[in-house]
Amino acid sequence: MSVVLGSGEHRYRVMENWAKLPDGWNLTDVAAVAVDSKDRVYVFNRGEHPMVVLNRDGSFIRSFGEGLFRRAHGLHIDADDNLYCTDDGDHTVRKCTTDGKVLLTIGIPDKPAPYMSGEPFNRCTHTALSPKGEIYVSDGYGNACVHKYTPDGRLMKTWGEPGSDPGQFNIVHNIAADADGWVYVADRENHRVQVFDGNGRYETQWNNLHRPCALCCCGGKQPNFIIGELGPGMPVNLHSPNLGPRLTIVDAQGKRVARLGGENGPRRSPDERSEIRGGRSALHRRPRVSASLQPGYAVACNHSNTPRPAATPVAKHACKR
Repeated sequence: MSVVLGSGEHRYRVMENWAKLPDGWNLTDVAAVAVDSKDRVYVFNRGEHPMVVLNRDGSFIRSFGEGLFRRAHGLHIDADDNLYCTDDGDHTVRKCTTDGKVLLTIGIPDKPAPYMSGEPFNRCTHTALSPKGEIYVSDGYGNACVHKYTPDGRLMKTWGEPGSDPGQFNIVHNIAADADGWVYVADRENHRVQVFDGNGRYETQWNNLHRPCALCCCGGKQPNFIIGELGPGMPVNLHSPNLGPRLTIVDAQGKRVARLGGENGPRRSPDERSEIRGGRSALHRRPRVSASLQPGYAVACNHSNTPRPAATPVAKHACKR
């Protein structure tokens, strides 16, 4: 029996084993997903084929990025179907076409900035675009800041520092921008999303989130946002219910609209990674969840912090509304 997540107008049926890969292929850790204007799904992952492209029905189209990407982390797609691929393993952001041609590289491969220096990059995590095409990069593991670039990759400004006050960060894990130019930052270990203007001036923050790690802006002037929240990560609370992993949908003011999954906590055994049991979360234990939308669909990826056995099903779900 398939699992349905959410409530009211935001109910999604989980389609297990949606991705149909060539024989012998395994995505291992899926870091991010994006959907283009033709409803093709781009799966940025840490397997042997870093970018796997699928049709809306999950059928395989092609792959690219072999030998190019060190460690997939973030993926954003623009209105012209250009892909912005954030690689926290070699400290770069690459703008690519949908067939893998590199158009722009920001950062020097394998040359990280000094730890917490505020200089780009030290394990950058994700990108977003302003309405003018300016590029925001969240620099979140070895730094605690956001960088703003011109469309051709020239640094304009940087803001942020380590800490928990407004404008400070504790793992800048994801970033999004809306049609009015507001910038939204998933401040993961401070358990909040911070909102800034396009020049980094603090505006407000959204609380009552648990380790927000993914952030997707959906819509125009009054968008909704899908926030991927990590489950608990400490041994003392690892099996706690109602903390995630889950997806939370909020409106443009940060008010919760719906929540998908997480009520009963993470899956608790290897068997439950391949079979839904007892109504537990349809999202795997300790995933990072990225969300992107097609008409009528929410597409989310799970990825754990440990490699899965080859027999484990692909950690990828398409949730059809």
